[in-house]
Amino acid sequence: MLLQTNKSEVIFVITLHHLLYILVELNMQENTKKFEVLLNSRLDIYMERIPVFILVILYFISTKVACNGYTHINNNVQSERRALIDFKSGLTDPNNRLSSWKGNNYCYWHGIGCENGTGFVVSINLRNPYPIENDIQSYMNLSGVISPSLIKLKYLKYLDLSFNSFKAIPIPQFFGSMKNLIYLNLSHCGFMGEIPSNLENLSNLQYLDFSSKYTYHNDFGYSSDLFIQNIEWMTSLVSLKHLSANNVNLSMVGSQWIEVLNKLPMLIELHLDDCSLFGSIPSPSFVNFTSLSVIFISSNGFNSTFPEWLLNVSSLVSIDMSWNILHGRIPLGLGELPNLQYLDLSSNFYMEDNISQLLRKSWKKIEFLNLRKNDLHGSIPSFIGNFCNLQYLDLSYSKLNGSLPDIINGTKTCNSKSPLPNLRELDLSDNQLMGKLPNWLGELKNLRRLELSDNKLEGPVNHRKKPSSLSLKWEIFSLK
Repeated sequence: MLLQTNKSEVIFVITLHHLLYILVELNMQENTKKFEVLLNSRLDIYMERIPVFILVILYFISTKVACNGYTHINNNVQSERRALIDFKSGLTDPNNRLSSWKGNNYCYWHGIGCENGTGFVVSINLRNPYPIENDIQSYMNLSGVISPSLIKLKYLKYLDLSFNSFKAIPIPQFFGSMKNLIYLNLSHCGFMGEIPSNLENLSNLQYLDFSSKYTYHNDFGYSSDLFIQNIEWMTSLVSLKHLSANNVNLSMVGSQWIEVLNKLPMLIELHLDDCSLFGSIPSPSFVNFTSLSVIFISSNGFNSTFPEWLLNVSSLVSIDMSWNILHGRIPLGLGELPNLQYLDLSSNFYMEDNISQLLRKSWKKIEFLNLRKNDLHGSIPSFIGNFCNLQYLDLSYSKLNGSLPDIINGTKTCNSKSPLPNLRELDLSDNQLMGKLPNWLGELKNLRRLELSDNKLEGPVNHRKKPSSLSLKWEIFSLK
């Protein structure tokens, strides 16, 4: 009886281990946990009740399941490989970037990422490694046709084809069927035509970039190869965190864009530069941009005052509204945004404010401040030295007057022996500043570029370290 029990126990343990291993391979996590509990329980209870012949039958059943399971996995592997080969066959690859795409182990092919243990393709990254336009980029470009075989990659989450040259073809409609995608980057690929609205099916998408390039259109400007007629479909992208559509023609969308994007509660970054948007920047009926950190809408045709509803978005870190036709006062509340680090309102020409009042606000995290080519007036205040994190300041081409302050505050506030300890670039050129250059200009220890031309300032400038770029035209100056 003891011998029989030992045999039963051995077969039972082997069978359970066998089934557990199979379930792990087949990724059946819920059933695997149940078998782990069973395996860790007291075996003697089962030994008294399960005849040996039943355990033997269980063993052979598990073996059959194993064979079927491995066949299933192998078929999936072959399907993934065939889909990649079909995709490659449609591409033109002048520099043999895909030369590693051969053999059976596709998980080690260039640009391919697989899920551990299953062999399912989860990422394809074929971004051109030389994104700047030059001969090298052209040589490294992939072009040709994008095969719909990508649909067969059921677990694909990440797809990046950016900075290649799929010229004169539309964005494939079948991308809207790849419902597991989390990341899709089709920027600067030369696509043309309307962006397919069936991308609305990608409810898991978190990152979407289909930024385009401009091509010369006529004597009045440039026209984008890509356009959107109705932006309403974007409301379905409920998981979206990053949207870039730079240089995509949105002129047919009108003011609808703000209400649509306001319905994306997880949106963190919004890039709509050069999108042919015109008129005012409307105020949404209810501000839902609770996570918005970056809004770049430069080089459009916005002709309105600054959208003050943005002052209620405390999460904002970066704002770029340069090269529009904004007018009216620069809101003082911008200086009180608790997380703002980057602000570019340059080249609006008609925005106005007293620089002393504007800079009197907190600006506690500001690093980049560009207000050039606006209607700024007044004199630069001494408390500008309190901008401890400031790296870039451009107030050029304005109407600033008076002299520069003899002394600026901030050495105690910034816990530094020198004022503005992080300032690297300072441009005050083309104003109406006059008087002697103050000593603190020579104490800016990290300054690399200084522009003071086209004022009525007088030197000398005694710099500890000469800036790599220095322009003091129309002044009397000396460097020591």
